[in-house]
Amino acid sequence: MRSDAIKKGLERAPHRALLHACGIEDEDFDKPFIAIINSYNEIVPGHIHLKKLAEDVKRGVRAGGGIPFEADTIAICDGIAMGHDGMHYSLPSREVIADSIELWVKAHQFDGMVLIPTCDKVVPGHLMAAARINLPAIAVTGGPMKPGRFKGKNVDLITVFEAVGGVKAGSVSERELTSLEHVACPGVGSCAGMFTANTMACVTEALGMSLPACATAHAVDEKKRKIALETGKQIVSLIKQNISALGIMTEAAFKNAIMVDMALGGSTNTVLHLPAIAYEAGIDLDLDIFDELSRKTPHLCDMRPGGPHMLEDLDRAGGIPALMKQLESKLHRDVMTVSGRTLGENLRDARIVNEEVIRPLDNPNHPEGGVAVLRGNLAPDGSVVKQTAVDETMLIHKGPAHIFDGEEQAVEAILGGEIKEGDVIIIRYEGPKGGPGMREMLGPTSAIAGMGLSDSVALITDGRFSGGTRGLCIGHVSPEAFEGGLITLLKEGDMISIDIPKRALNVELSEEEIETRRKDWKPPRRELKGYLARYVKLASSADRGGILE
Repeated sequence: MRSDAIKKGLERAPHRALLHACGIEDEDFDKPFIAIINSYNEIVPGHIHLKKLAEDVKRGVRAGGGIPFEADTIAICDGIAMGHDGMHYSLPSREVIADSIELWVKAHQFDGMVLIPTCDKVVPGHLMAAARINLPAIAVTGGPMKPGRFKGKNVDLITVFEAVGGVKAGSVSERELTSLEHVACPGVGSCAGMFTANTMACVTEALGMSLPACATAHAVDEKKRKIALETGKQIVSLIKQNISALGIMTEAAFKNAIMVDMALGGSTNTVLHLPAIAYEAGIDLDLDIFDELSRKTPHLCDMRPGGPHMLEDLDRAGGIPALMKQLESKLHRDVMTVSGRTLGENLRDARIVNEEVIRPLDNPNHPEGGVAVLRGNLAPDGSVVKQTAVDETMLIHKGPAHIFDGEEQAVEAILGGEIKEGDVIIIRYEGPKGGPGMREMLGPTSAIAGMGLSDSVALITDGRFSGGTRGLCIGHVSPEAFEGGLITLLKEGDMISIDIPKRALNVELSEEEIETRRKDWKPPRRELKGYLARYVKLASSADRGGILE
């Protein structure tokens, strides 16, 4: 065992002395040492309950014959960080999470690891570390929040964001907004729709890195605690079988995860996170793979924010095992999973309970999957749109550009009534380097929806979008403005052409005009310090997952 490096032999007497101080007994030195990496904290709703979940994992580890050691890592709530300077730190936190796990696990020579994350950047940060370290590893994601209820309907965090625009538009009163904010998030867990946190949990299960049914088991459901207990037992079994993270996170497994993501119509943030995880696994997962698999994978689950179904509906319909059963003919069934069985073996007993929530292949919500990758002179290295959340009348759109150098300017203009039907909002200098940190644009997109413009206005940015975004919202424009991408040369009134079926994103400018504008452009100067100053020096483009190089 790897942990023998800190507990076996004459020279390790000092190490054993320190371990005795932690309560380790002599008989424990023959057992595997398991790292329990917990993202528990008291400000992220998806993480408040994780300390209790970790206790269930540790009980499972002990029952399986291992010794658990728990430590925390950081987590940022994107909802709380949204719309101000705090969002600059969200995506960069992913790398800090991965690095901190690597430092703790490698320094203490653990034999295996159980990951307990829940939210947007936290889940990929944990998986990046698992791929980098390559020990036996299992994730037990914390589970979704139950939806709130308001005026007889299911509501969630995105309902509140959009209601702010509704107040400005006069369709929602301030009293209604206050009532809504008190019921929209009724308790612990990740926000109730198929936003980034829940998309990443589903992708983790589809990748084979969490036990079957883990992703949709809700935070307050007793089923989640049972899965945590079984996870603790199973990590000891994986160590005995010598099944490591890279034995599971193969190229075929990543393709399975992408197909599940496309069938769910999940968050566009997976196009950042899966390549970053794959990079740590030594696998090149470029944008073209997402678009290729999206064309081949129908959209089977019409989930919030684009559709009516919540995570609890998906769970009752059979969860990710049922969805993968529906997709079985398209998937790589021989890949290994953390259950110790192949995906095909896991799916033998899977059942689809509700074919309205998980549609059959021959009756999908849309013939293609959730994500489309657009290219053209405005995004030669690619851009990303959640096409299943776009109104059919907006799949092809042309309109004049309204330019904003940052999110705050755009939100002020939208809520101030300056944006009209047919307009194309351009928000630039929000990429990985330009933001810095590639902020999510939930403020502008929610304002557009709340003002009743989501079916008539487009938004294009080198930043990114929340998984709660709906409408014609194109992000990840690469190259970004800060690095001289064409988006930085746009002017008010330039005609923007969008064609999702043809995967095209262009500005109607001649090459001569573009070159003339380029001669006058200079990169902006700014003063940064601390972590963001270091991050900017290393961050890659969005089309490469925003990894640090």
